[in-house]
Amino acid sequence: MPSGTRVLAIAAAGFALSAGSALLSSQTPAPGTVWDGAYTDAQAARAISEFSASCAECHTLGGSGDGQLVGTPFWEGYSQKTVGDLLTFVRTNMPSGAEGSLTATTYADLVALILKSNGLPAGSMELGPATGHLKIVPKDGSSALPANSLARVVGCLTKSGSGWVLTNATAPERIDAAGVGKDDATRPLGTGTFALKFVLSRLDSFAGQRMSASGILLGTGGVDGLNVSSVSRVAPACP
Repeated sequence: MPSGTRVLAIAAAGFALSAGSALLSSQTPAPGTVWDGAYTDAQAARAISEFSASCAECHTLGGSGDGQLVGTPFWEGYSQKTVGDLLTFVRTNMPSGAEGSLTATTYADLVALILKSNGLPAGSMELGPATGHLKIVPKDGSSALPANSLARVVGCLTKSGSGWVLTNATAPERIDAAGVGKDDATRPLGTGTFALKFVLSRLDSFAGQRMSASGILLGTGGVDGLNVSSVSRVAPACP
């Protein structure tokens, strides 16, 4: 490698390291999140009139009212999902009664407006395939799911007083529908203990076995447990 090229390579590496240190010190979310910019300002502006015509009857972008798309409802519904997940949901379910009736560009513009209304920054690329992988996370980069998220936890069923807990529990995984995941019988377990709340099924015969539980998280990250909607044995031995 010519000496000039080596100098440039070393300088570039030094710049990358210093930039990385600055990102860590300011707690900016890691690359690959909505804080990198998932849409353009022009794109969000294009959606304003379409939102008024097709969405405003059921939804609001701030202030008060039902159908809120800003703030807690947004973060509870989409934290730890991707921009592509949000776009798919909007395209599949909106407008009510005429689902999927808008153009692909219009749906992308509307999602751009939702992101902008939630204080997420614009970038240099329009929302679309190139930005669909970006993860929706809080500004501090936290990976904890918000309270009231629908989630799944896998672990070893253990009696705790009059209730049940999962020991060796995995971290809560956001899901779209309650039920067993395809890898729950073999996935690596964790080190946590997760309380199962409001369990309606009799579980005594499953004590000590590997279980998959789905439900609503009580507290951020499920700190207060899981309001169980389904619980199933996925393997007889645990861990």
